[in-house]
Amino acid sequence: MASSSDASSSAGSNPEQPGSDIASEGTAGTGSSNVSAFVEGAGKDTGRRGRVRLRRAAVMAVPATLVAATLAVLTAQGALGVQFAISGMPFTVTATELKGTGFEQFGALDHMIEGSPNEGDTGGQVLVITSAIKTATLTNLCQSVDLGGINLLIKAGNAGTPVSATDLTTDSTEVAGDATFDDIEIGNDASTLSAAGVKGPEGVFSQQARTVRIAKLRQTNYATTAGVFKLPGLKLSFSSTGC
Repeated sequence: MASSSDASSSAGSNPEQPGSDIASEGTAGTGSSNVSAFVEGAGKDTGRRGRVRLRRAAVMAVPATLVAATLAVLTAQGALGVQFAISGMPFTVTATELKGTGFEQFGALDHMIEGSPNEGDTGGQVLVITSAIKTATLTNLCQSVDLGGINLLIKAGNAGTPVSATDLTTDSTEVAGDATFDDIEIGNDASTLSAAGVKGPEGVFSQQARTVRIAKLRQTNYATTAGVFKLPGLKLSFSSTGC
């Protein structure tokens, strides 16, 4: 049996604290409520911030979308020629035959970015012959660019279906082949051309024709654009030799 002193000691060391359980429960309940309120509030803030970001992104995207759409329409209408900074790396294009309807040709200047490593002694500008064709087909197309010891080679239109293009423009430093033109005009002011829908610079010598055919085509180009460019049988590869 425990002595009275032991009993008193036990009672003193473990005093009853009425209401302590209630206080603990109340504190725990308050903590849970605060956490729930915080999470709920954070969720609402995150949702609001997300909606604001989406609205801002949408507003910022509208001008870019409109600009892109406008450029696409202008290019399709032939109002723009090559309007980008060229790399300054020439590429070769060959074809067994090119046929086109709505042909124009005039001189122009292509520009590289400022300080381009490819500008050499050109000052970042290349004098080019711009050829514009409203609709064109190319049989046995080959395109190659020298990357320094290796060539990037593209071939297409060699399995019975030629490559086709609409609103095609090429900026070249050399064009060779056996050419035939129908209804040709030579000596036009480039700003008055109409056969392909592309206007050249004012006061620049040019020529245009209703149709063009070039057999054994070979070009040295710095830029090409097209509204639509279809390449059946496309094959892209690296090669030790170019076209």
